[in-house]
Amino acid sequence: MSHIRITKQFSFETGHALYGYDGKCKNVHGHSYRLDVTVIGQPITDQSNVKFGMVIDFTDLKKIVKEEIVDVFDHATVFNKNTPHVELAKELQARDHNVLLVDYQPTSEMMVIDFAHKIKQRLPQNIKLHSLKLQETATSYAQWFASDNL
Repeated sequence: MSHIRITKQFSFETGHALYGYDGKCKNVHGHSYRLDVTVIGQPITDQSNVKFGMVIDFTDLKKIVKEEIVDVFDHATVFNKNTPHVELAKELQARDHNVLLVDYQPTSEMMVIDFAHKIKQRLPQNIKLHSLKLQETATSYAQWFASDNL
């Protein structure tokens, strides 16, 4: 049986700031992110299975990514909790803002690594995460490939 890759696209709005950065991105700002999630597996061959012919039901993949990424990051502001931004985060949280404190600098590169880890943990055993593409702007994105991270 052939291995097939399927991709589902997601979008969410997230703010962040890069502490210590020497450009404009040191300021709190936001992006309309687009996340492409590609998994690989073999289509189900059991004709009695309601998901016959599918690698994974797009609805099942959507549920995983929505719960782990989209619902968490959408309309949140992300700060590295190991920087003085934690004080700003506390102030925003006190004003009922959705703030995420993470263990990394919230660049697209580091976010896509975090997303890969979270998604891989939730996939069925017979489905592997192949790649992620996190698009930050119309012309800028970070990619993660399983083959690069063996």
